[in-house]
Amino acid sequence: MKLPEDLLDQISQQATDLLGQGRQAREDIRNNMRSLIQSQVSKLDVVSREEFEAQQAVLLRTREQLERLEAQLKSLEDKMNNSSQP
Repeated sequence: MKLPEDLLDQISQQATDLLGQGRQAREDIRNNMRSLIQSQVSKLDVVSREEFEAQQAVLLRTREQLERLEAQLKSLEDKMNNSSQP
């Protein structure tokens, strides 16, 4: 059985319309989900990866400086102890 050309065109057009609506619905859902997630994340007490890494670097430098100062203090204490002994 052969279908008339206009019926084939109509079916083809309806299928194309449905696919277009599905694509638009998918985009709408995606955009809404993205907005919802961004809204919820903004309520959390979180920092960006860049800020975290910057603070991590500051902490590392502070720790290194503290270790140097502790070594320097120990050296000074040792000198004081050695000079006070007869």
